[in-house]
Amino acid sequence: MAFEDMWADLLPLGRDAATGGYRRFAWTPPELECRAWFADEARRRGLDLEHDANGNVIAWWRPADGSRADAVLTGSHLDSVPDGGAFDGPLGIVSAFAAIDSLRDRGARPRRPVGVAAFAEEEGARFGVACLGSRLLTGAIDPARARALTDADGRTFADVLHHAGLDPDAIGPDEDLLARVGCFVELHVEQGRALAGPVGVASAIVPHGRWRFDFAGEGNHAGTTRLADRRDPMPPFASMVLAAREAAERNGTVATVGKVRVAPNGVNAVASSVTGWLDARGPDDAAVRRTVADVDAAARAAARPHGVAVHLAEESYTEIVDFNTALRERVAAVLGGVPVLPTGAGHDAGILSARVPTAMLFVRNPTGVSHAPAEHAETADCLAGVAALAAVLDDLAAG
Repeated sequence: MAFEDMWADLLPLGRDAATGGYRRFAWTPPELECRAWFADEARRRGLDLEHDANGNVIAWWRPADGSRADAVLTGSHLDSVPDGGAFDGPLGIVSAFAAIDSLRDRGARPRRPVGVAAFAEEEGARFGVACLGSRLLTGAIDPARARALTDADGRTFADVLHHAGLDPDAIGPDEDLLARVGCFVELHVEQGRALAGPVGVASAIVPHGRWRFDFAGEGNHAGTTRLADRRDPMPPFASMVLAAREAAERNGTVATVGKVRVAPNGVNAVASSVTGWLDARGPDDAAVRRTVADVDAAARAAARPHGVAVHLAEESYTEIVDFNTALRERVAAVLGGVPVLPTGAGHDAGILSARVPTAMLFVRNPTGVSHAPAEHAETADCLAGVAALAAVLDDLAAG
């Protein structure tokens, strides 16, 4: 099928009619529909489907000799952030299928296996840890910790896996699968607005992480509790939000508080607790760590006069990722000198880079908006991305 046809089939799945954004959270009905779409596309092409123990799935285009070694892996993810855009993740998967179609139409035959991967829970929107599927695959997260992760409804990751037909006790590093992968190339929509042309190559991913701040106070009546008697966690939380912006400006980073949970969340009640999540990213590890430390200090200072306790927990962190130089240069050479630029967004390619050579292609985003409904890429640029990925796969694996 043409890129446009596949894109049209996938576009409605998980889209919120009111916001225009997507809510494809891992193992919820919309994301399961996307997984079914993936399986259908693989079967339509006669590709072999492989499901690993961590919820990742790969569609394999194999050489005539059936070889499984030294594979070239591509793909991305199907899940989304709350009210996310259409392109973040799925563009890399649709483009991978379309690139294989293009190569087959030209009569190419793979010398090495080519896999199209859909990694699980890349955004971390349901269980709080980004790139969970690739972290489990590579051993970047302890399986016991992963099993205990909970979603907003209190369901554990282990329980969700069990109901999806997977064995929670089997999750963790898959050395056999990793040993079969020679390299990974991920195509992704640009997150920002730096590209002048339709396609670019990633040089690095900046350090980034997620931290949870828990503010524990005392619930009480909004009308009868004197201000002096309150242990209200909301004012110190508000101070933390403001401190994040100030710390980011001071340290040359970016810091965002985009998620908050309040209990009991009543208009006429003093909150008993507030939990806020801090996302911090920057040019180097030291700057990011200083930002978080500054925010933590400000939160604790603001909490003391209110009698509120503060707890800080690091939920995930990824150090700077410099993509494999030889692979990056080879990809850039195949594409004839396209721009090479760093990214402030995290990706499965960044996690996999610790175990296999990885590279990334970007497709231009004219709006510069990502993780929101206005995220966009022109069809002509998407097709240029397909052609670029096909050229890379042809160089690495086909011919």
